[in-house]
Amino acid sequence: MADSLGSGIGGRREPLADERVVVPVVSSERVFEGRVWDIRRDAFEFGGETIVREYMDHTGAVGVLAIDDDDNVLLIKQYRHPVRMRDWEIPAGLLDVDGEPPLAAAKRELAEEADLEASDWAVLTDIATSPGGSDELIRVYLARGLSVTAEAFAREGEEADMETRWVPLDECVDAVLERRIHNAPLAIAVLAAMAARARDWSSLGPADAPWPGQAVGRTERSQR
Repeated sequence: MADSLGSGIGGRREPLADERVVVPVVSSERVFEGRVWDIRRDAFEFGGETIVREYMDHTGAVGVLAIDDDDNVLLIKQYRHPVRMRDWEIPAGLLDVDGEPPLAAAKRELAEEADLEASDWAVLTDIATSPGGSDELIRVYLARGLSVTAEAFAREGEEADMETRWVPLDECVDAVLERRIHNAPLAIAVLAAMAARARDWSSLGPADAPWPGQAVGRTERSQR
């Protein structure tokens, strides 16, 4: 073990990155059709055997970490029935409009959930929320140069009870580390923003950066 660790640490390695794998899918069926997303059962060949797995068939989503000139982050709080909590989140929404680019969806969600628009957009992070049980991918954008939209959006359902708050980025990170907030996209977004700020935002991607995993996923869903 010591020799293995030593050679691994000192040896030349490729940059850490997930690997896209294409496997033969023997069969694929929707076993439950929900109001928002479905459950799918796939049989696929892997390692010389046929494996069957069920997972959430998800449209994908976008989120927005909106941050002002003083490093305050716009958060929203709304009721989430599966966890029976009103949790703090970033503005986010499904990629459920046919043909809508992810950046356009992010701009729409920021306007609909926070009555804000932004002049400066960048990719902050890409997330696979639960790769063992869902094909959901979320792209989180960093939005700066904020201003209020001309009109407020009319909200319904859980969003009608939505609360908003501007919170310093450092305080958001403290809340994550002290386990006082639990929403995964929010937690990852503020930790990524803290790290990006320490690097003078040099790690940000262009707003139109390719998103290969989501593009492949959309193609696969359209063929089902």
